[in-house]
Order: sequence, then C-alpha cells, then structure tokens
Amino acid sequence: MFIPLHDSNDLKHIKLQWVTWSLIALNAIVWGVTELAGANSEFTTATVLGLGFIPSVVNDIAELQPSLVLVPENATYVTYSFLHGNLLHLGSNMIFLWVFGDNVEDAMGHIRFLIFYFACAAAGAFAHGLLLPASESPLIGASGAVAGIVAAYLMLHPKVRVWVLVLGRIPLPLPAFIPLLIWVVFQFFMLVTDIGGDVSWAAHVGGIIAGAALVLVFRRSGVPLFDRTIDSPKAVVHKTPKPEPVKAASQASPPKWGR
Repeated sequence: MFIPLHDSNDLKHIKLQWVTWSLIALNAIVWGVTELAGANSEFTTATVLGLGFIPSVVNDIAELQPSLVLVPENATYVTYSFLHGNLLHLGSNMIFLWVFGDNVEDAMGHIRFLIFYFACAAAGAFAHGLLLPASESPLIGASGAVAGIVAAYLMLHPKVRVWVLVLGRIPLPLPAFIPLLIWVVFQFFMLVTDIGGDVSWAAHVGGIIAGAALVLVFRRSGVPLFDRTIDSPKAVVHKTPKPEPVKAASQASPPKWGR
C-alpha cells in the first residue's frame, strides 16, 4: 500500500526517543543472530518454537518438547514480537516503528511507552489466539505492537504531514490520517477476507484496538488528541514585525550633532 518515510513532527517532551531506538536495535540483533545461524538451522527452529506465540500451546491443547521450552508460555505473548521471518518482514515493521514510534513515545514518556508497546504486542497475540485457538504454527513479528503505535499516532497527530511512498514508487506528503486510516481499514478488511492466509491480520487488528484504547490513558496529562495544537516547524506561522511609528517632530528627541 504505502511506505512511511518521514514526518514533520518534532519531539516536545523528550530529548531522545531511546526506547524506540532500543526496540529497533533489539529486533535487528535478534534477526541478525537467527539469520547468521540459518533459516533452517536447529538453532533458529528452536528459537522460533521456544519464543514464538503458539496458540495451541498457550491454550493447553498441545505441548512443546521440554528441550524447546525457553520461556514460560505466557511470556511468549511478548517474546514472539522480536522474531522475524526475513529482512522484508523486519524492515517493514521497523520503518513504521522508526517514523511513528518517536512521537508516541514523546506523548507517553519512556516507561509508559515501553509498557504500551508490550501491551499492544500481547493484544495482537491474544487476538490471533482467539481466532485460531488450536493453531500449532508459531506467530512471529512486531506487527501487533507496531499496529498499536499506528493507531495511537492516528489519534494523536492525524493532521501532521507525513511523506509516504505510495505503491512503492510515488513520494507524497499527506496528512497522516489519509494513509493511516486507509491502512487501518485495510487490516480489518483483510481479517474478514483472508482468514487462512500466511499473515495474521487478527494480530494487527488486536494491536490496533489496544493502541487506540491505551493511548487515551497512557498519554501524558495535557497531551491533546487529534492535533488540537501542532508545534512542528512547518506549522509555525512567521509574522513580519510591524515597524514602530515615527514620532512627530514636536515629540522626537533633539538631534545630536557631531563635532
């Protein structure tokens, strides 16, 4: 559909979006380790099964071999979000996190944003497990968490101009609500029409619903919704100062003569 490139939306409450950067770095490191091991290696397979979210295991319909259990079952509601199948899968999630995550982190603060991220990831896994409770396929990817960030950004900054690459070729500056609202509607549409596909649209929808709900309580006190105020460089109107009126001759100070 579109690829986000850049937004004109300065940080207002934090100096650096270090949680966003850390999440991107951690996702990249985990992918790099599994990529070096090889997609079909025993290490990668064990990592995906041990850290991925498997609905049938969480719902006690099936069990993993003890040697494959790396974390408690409930922890996989979050750990799955750090695994990705390939570079395209990783890159598509991380570019959304890079463009939109910093402003959501700014609106919430570092710690609340981190909790928000994990909560959206868990909501995505929950929705996936709700739709496919007996599935033995591991769910992986940060899409649920990223979908929550997209929903939060849409509610916080729908009017901010975002540069997007439409159809992979055409760069356009658009108000955020246009591409993001289309993206959100598309996730719901695909959930209904592509139930048996390889993409877990349910995880996306679960993250969207969680993000839209949690931003209401996780944002800082005084942070408005729907761009009531935008303090970005392109939103500032620069007015030309009016010249001061020249005093009348009778009111002006006497001239100073040089010697």
